[in-house]
Amino acid sequence: MIRRETWQHYSPLLRQITPSSKVLLILILLMFTENGLALCTPWLAGQFSAQLLHTQSALSFNYRQILFIWFILIAVQTLLNYVYKVKSGITSERMSVQLRTKLYDHLQSLPVSFYFNRKRGEILSLITYDTTVISTFVNVTAIGLIPHFITATGALICMYLIHPFVAILCGMLIPLFIITTRLLGRKIRPISKKLMQQYGRTFSIAEENLATLSIIKAYSQEQHESNRFQDGNETLYQLSSQYLKSQALLAPITRFLAASTLIAILFFGGEYIMSGALATSDIVSLMLYGMLLTRPLSSLADAYGQIQRTIAASNRLMTVFETRTEDYLSGTTLPPVKGEITLRNISFNFPGRKPLYTKLNLKVKSGETIAITGENGVGKSTIAHLLMKLHTPQSGHILIDGMDIQSVTLKSLRSQIGLVQQNVLLRNCSILDNLLFSEQDANMEAVEKAAKAARAYDFIQKLPQGFHTIIGDNGIKLSGGQKQRLSLARALLKQPAILILDEATAMFDPQGEEQFISENKTLLKEKTVLIITHRPATLALADRIYELKTMTLSLQK
Repeated sequence: MIRRETWQHYSPLLRQITPSSKVLLILILLMFTENGLALCTPWLAGQFSAQLLHTQSALSFNYRQILFIWFILIAVQTLLNYVYKVKSGITSERMSVQLRTKLYDHLQSLPVSFYFNRKRGEILSLITYDTTVISTFVNVTAIGLIPHFITATGALICMYLIHPFVAILCGMLIPLFIITTRLLGRKIRPISKKLMQQYGRTFSIAEENLATLSIIKAYSQEQHESNRFQDGNETLYQLSSQYLKSQALLAPITRFLAASTLIAILFFGGEYIMSGALATSDIVSLMLYGMLLTRPLSSLADAYGQIQRTIAASNRLMTVFETRTEDYLSGTTLPPVKGEITLRNISFNFPGRKPLYTKLNLKVKSGETIAITGENGVGKSTIAHLLMKLHTPQSGHILIDGMDIQSVTLKSLRSQIGLVQQNVLLRNCSILDNLLFSEQDANMEAVEKAAKAARAYDFIQKLPQGFHTIIGDNGIKLSGGQKQRLSLARALLKQPAILILDEATAMFDPQGEEQFISENKTLLKEKTVLIITHRPATLALADRIYELKTMTLSLQK
């Protein structure tokens, strides 16, 4: 029996990967029918042998007619097996899609802090490998075990009707096999957990190296990274080998117990045949029922290793699903804002680290442009993240137009703030699609207006396909300045009341930075702007300049 707490732990996950009752019923009926036909085969074989030996048979057909019936049964059984495999395979893929979608949606709704100590490759492994392992087990292996046990029960009943003692002997081997499987399977469980973790680590190395390929080439580290990936693969190979060796122990034991069953049938059945107490047809049927009994035992042996691997994958997914997501629905809708910002007694620190701020205060008037400077690591960008509720302060309040942002919905807050970062994040699609990412319903007139405001329109028009030019992974086909202008245009397209420029000119040379500043002075006057920078030239845009030191913010201008 499954313990109640275990069922409650995994039930949210099982609901995502269990097919509908209608599909489940169809799969079970297909398997029951196929296995029911399989139970007829040993009996027909016995009747066939009786006809050949001219002994008493329960059928009035001749051996050719029996063979024809046997052939029809095999054909129907083959067809049912084909239909079941197609149906179960498609169902498994559908459940995999649903589970991956559910997992992706959950991952997307988790706070940024969740990803601080996790590698992207490990997350990708969850979405690709772990979800497939779980859905395949539930929809193929686990459901398939149900009729196999029915087959075992049916085979034992048929054997009992022929000869009770032989049936009892075979039945005694089943609990012995289960106990042996559990004892041998103790080695599989920890290996399965390590194997799933190593898949994530190996994915992480590959993902990280592909993302930083230009740096690897620039420093001629191809061989070093190749060795690192090979080491990860070698560890994966070693764990896989251990898993397969442990799993392989179960198959010979299955065959040994099956052979023991058949030998026992022949040992005891031979005496009965010699004495005339048991017909030859019965001993043939008993042998075939004994062989049929090995099918569920073999399935259980194969499934045991899969169970351990599935438990390891399920635990990894449950850790993610149990992580609290951002609350998108709670709170009141923030009305269109003028842009007044107040930070009142803000204290914040990242988990396990010293405080960045203690009672930090700042007030920005509507339509004002302020600059925040300071050394790296003092928390300049964190102020922007706190404003957008990407992080939550341990104490204090952040107000926009007098409303505490903790009381408003995330969508209504973030929709009114535009963010331009130093690390420009662009997608491998067209320029138009990248710009529309901030405002999906914007028309072409609005897109062009935003591009012109960010001074990106001219260089876009010079590209081969204009706005429809594909820019490669993270805009690899564009210069740093072009990417920065696209990022600004994307932020402006949503027409935010508050604009955050986080080292927005870091990728410009001095001349480009000066041009950017002169071109955007008028534009910035229309919004409340927070400029986070350490570059002196950019400070010319600000009405006031604050220097952020350790836990303090002081006015410089």
